[in-house]
Amino acid sequence: MAVPVYADTSFLVSLYVQDANSARAASEAPRLLPAFLTPLTEHELRNAIRLCVFRRQITTMQREKALHDLESDMAAGVLHIAPLDWPKALKYAEALGRRHTEALGARGMDILHVASALALRTGRFVTFDERQRELARLAGLDTK
Repeated sequence: MAVPVYADTSFLVSLYVQDANSARAASEAPRLLPAFLTPLTEHELRNAIRLCVFRRQITTMQREKALHDLESDMAAGVLHIAPLDWPKALKYAEALGRRHTEALGARGMDILHVASALALRTGRFVTFDERQRELARLAGLDTK
């Protein structure tokens, strides 16, 4: 059985919107998916796709296709909606922030994603954000 994977928004956006990491995300996806998707990640992903329209990286038609593809992947089980134990995730987040923010410059949302992966007991964390990858590694998650 495959190790459960938590995919950060930076990785997921690259699957749905053409960007500098899309080719890498597409090549890695077959061995990483299915992945957990928390309500927080789902919200952040949908908003990141919409933000690409604001930044003129994609058109509204491309946004609609990306959101449709996301819905299809959720329905097909490529992304598993995982309910999150928020008190547990926030406890992990505070501990991670206390231990690592000053040394790594970890941002709150990055910490919440790593803490969510810990609360969900995933074994693997994927991201294109180097600081977040280091935080996940220090938290004991497989980031390779």
